[in-house]
Amino acid sequence: MTAVIRPIYLQQSRFKKGWEDFLTARGVDNFAPEELAQIEITLGMYDEADNLVGTGSIANEVIKYVAVCDKGSDQKGARFNTLITALLNQMAQWGRFHAFVFTKPEYRVSFEHVGFKSLADSSTGVILERGTPNIDDYLANLPKAPQPDRNIASIVMNANPFTRGHRYLVEQAAQANDFVYVFVVNQDASLFTTQERMDLVAAGCADLPNVVVVNGGDYMVSFLSFPSYFIKNPDQVIGYQTTLDARLFKNKIAPALRINRRYLGSEPQSHTTNIYNETLQKELPPAVEVIIVPRLQADDKQVIVSARDVRQAIAQGNQAGWENLVPATTGQFITGHLAQLQARIEKGQQINGN
Repeated sequence: MTAVIRPIYLQQSRFKKGWEDFLTARGVDNFAPEELAQIEITLGMYDEADNLVGTGSIANEVIKYVAVCDKGSDQKGARFNTLITALLNQMAQWGRFHAFVFTKPEYRVSFEHVGFKSLADSSTGVILERGTPNIDDYLANLPKAPQPDRNIASIVMNANPFTRGHRYLVEQAAQANDFVYVFVVNQDASLFTTQERMDLVAAGCADLPNVVVVNGGDYMVSFLSFPSYFIKNPDQVIGYQTTLDARLFKNKIAPALRINRRYLGSEPQSHTTNIYNETLQKELPPAVEVIIVPRLQADDKQVIVSARDVRQAIAQGNQAGWENLVPATTGQFITGHLAQLQARIEKGQQINGN
């Protein structure tokens, strides 16, 4: 029997209810607003009686909320294959030829049958990708440390914006290692855009000859962006996300770049980041040594240097407040773009968090 695929308009309650019921019956029942807000299109597969028998959604490069019912199908797996093909064709029409899937381990083989390759896995979830540019392309285009270098360190940072604390962490790594990669998270969900953050980190590290600043691309992923709609417990969600992130780094990125150390800043203020740091300490050694550097304190020694405090000072127009916390290069950018940054905050850009 031939199935028909057409869009499901989730903004209309009568369609959304049936879609949610279909997914819930198949073990997906977390419809958090922040997850749904990322969806660009949802496709539904319908049988000859117009019953929903499959669905999948697209959010940027991620295929998500995939579920299929094989009841009434002539061949097991045929509906899944047809649905994934339709989602990939839709992405291709938009000029996207690379896709990620985050799914449960029991569905890994199904996605591998339609051309996806595993990047990292855990007992809870799997990351897979298909298309180009893929992780091999990403790694091939990164600068490589000189061959004699033995200690190659790495730091992953959002740097929203680049502070004296970030600079201190980079300095510690640069002093103790032959070569240091600073990966800047590629995610435009911050007060400062990805390009602005890249530029600020590069400017703030320009005098350190053994430090290279690179875009984290699709693979140095902020754990905040991992879909987690099939996990209920908040701490389990964080554990799922951070474990996949750590294993992707350990198994794919570190070996290709000969990275053997990862530097982290201590995090006394964030439960989420503390779990992330603990996961990295558990997952990365012995292949990659994890070194935690105590957070830099402000001049008055009363508080740590925090990018959040910088953003709050920007919102208040408190130049003395941010200048005490950032390198001169960051301070110059903030002063020159203050009106633009404050306009982003007024339009709803969040300034809390890490």
